[in-house]
Amino acid sequence: MGQLAASVISGLFVVAVGILIGLLMSEKFTPLAIRNHAAPDVVSPLVGSPLVGSPPADSPLVGSPLVGSLIIKSPEDIEEESVSDTVTGHDEPGPPEPPPLPEPLPGPLPRPPLSDRPPWLRNAVSFTLPATRPMIALVFDDLGVDRKRTERVIRLPGPLTLSFLPYAADLPRQTKAAHAAGHELMVHMPMEPLAANLDPGPGALLTRLPADEIQRRLENALAAFDGYVGINNHMGSRFTSSRDLLTPVLAELRRRGLLFLDSVTTTETVGMAVAASLNLPHTRRNVFLDDVLTTAAVHASLIRLEQIAFHTGLVVAIGHPHDVTLEAVASWLPGLAAKGLVLAPISAIVRVHGYSGDRADPEPGIIQKGQSHG
Repeated sequence: MGQLAASVISGLFVVAVGILIGLLMSEKFTPLAIRNHAAPDVVSPLVGSPLVGSPPADSPLVGSPLVGSLIIKSPEDIEEESVSDTVTGHDEPGPPEPPPLPEPLPGPLPRPPLSDRPPWLRNAVSFTLPATRPMIALVFDDLGVDRKRTERVIRLPGPLTLSFLPYAADLPRQTKAAHAAGHELMVHMPMEPLAANLDPGPGALLTRLPADEIQRRLENALAAFDGYVGINNHMGSRFTSSRDLLTPVLAELRRRGLLFLDSVTTTETVGMAVAASLNLPHTRRNVFLDDVLTTAAVHASLIRLEQIAFHTGLVVAIGHPHDVTLEAVASWLPGLAAKGLVLAPISAIVRVHGYSGDRADPEPGIIQKGQSHG
């Protein structure tokens, strides 16, 4: 009888031990760290790598108090929340990996195809920006009407920038000859002056015109010839002082891929500010060569031009087809290289200067009191 009781007790003990082992092996009651080592082929949804050993170096769990710790959840806790809830603040994905860097291109970046460049670059004279020497852009405007003097300008060594009045005759032939001689082309756009006795010519942009007529006149002027890089204003002191009127004109240039040279015929011009606000390629005139039509005065302007160039690195001058101006410039141009100066087309100045309009300009070249360019 005693042996039977002992056998029963022993059997019950074995059953109890089995039940206890079964409970301990149950996933709900097994510590996380034990389960990690018990199932090395299981992938953790928290780390994204096998649960055996340490998480990878880029894991959001590195440095977490969970790593290397024993976490035990009660059955009640596990019923109420998921495993991801136990690591609030660490279960969100980390920042995305940055994209791989592109392979470096050999040598300098290639220039875009000619057909993809805007007209102010596509029609520009081929020119390499000098590394150190100052640049001078010499613009002759009022061209086309006086054909004889226009031809004299075309024969000057370049690159010059030649700006033609859109109402001149035979412009396709004249501008083609100018371009063939190595000069850059612009449209000299007539605009309303301040003085009532000054006539800007036919097709001028006038402040009293409705917006659609201003647009029509601008389009007609831009259709007079082709191959140009942009426009500069002929007269226009009243028109270029109006932000409301000038903005749509310069916006049209921006749409067409052209540049704007502000002739600065008035201290009240808003041309540079409007162009900068539109991100329109632009620059401004610094010096008028022939405010005074004497040989001595033009030569003095050329010396002043050189001084500004050495001081600022670049300068824009405007001259006109007068005999005095042509003779002075013709004798001055051959000596530029020996002085360390480079003659440049207007597009080269704009490439250096012309997107922000905020370059320091100690010599603005505003017209002097008593002089008038309209």
